[in-house]
Amino acid sequence: MATWDDVREAVAALPDTTEDRPRRWLAHGKGLAWERPLRRADHDALGADAWPGDVLALRTPDLEGKEALLGSAPDVYFTTPHFDGYPMVLARIERLDAAELVEVVTDGWLALVPKRAARAWLDTHPELDTPGDTSPEGRG
Repeated sequence: MATWDDVREAVAALPDTTEDRPRRWLAHGKGLAWERPLRRADHDALGADAWPGDVLALRTPDLEGKEALLGSAPDVYFTTPHFDGYPMVLARIERLDAAELVEVVTDGWLALVPKRAARAWLDTHPELDTPGDTSPEGRG
């Protein structure tokens, strides 16, 4: 089970990140992860499936990455019409594994920072890079 402290630590481990206000983290000045309470429109859209606990919004590398997360663990990840067309996913933080949180945050970070910064970071973390792929998007 992930906690807000786990989110803070996962983000802080990456360069060019800030917590510009409580429970809202940026990468290269862009939204990476933040607390996202469900709004009335979200409750209307989700109905009985609306999550009563804490919700974490997370940047994904792209829409395919979003769909992969939604399909891989629907008990953890979900979305609302507000995020249609955006590479963002919502997570039930109490159900999110702390190790998986680090991976999802890192993938989002790689999509937000300049490619040169992402490549430099991946070069110092070869265990995370996809062999034969030199693009940050190729991380597997």
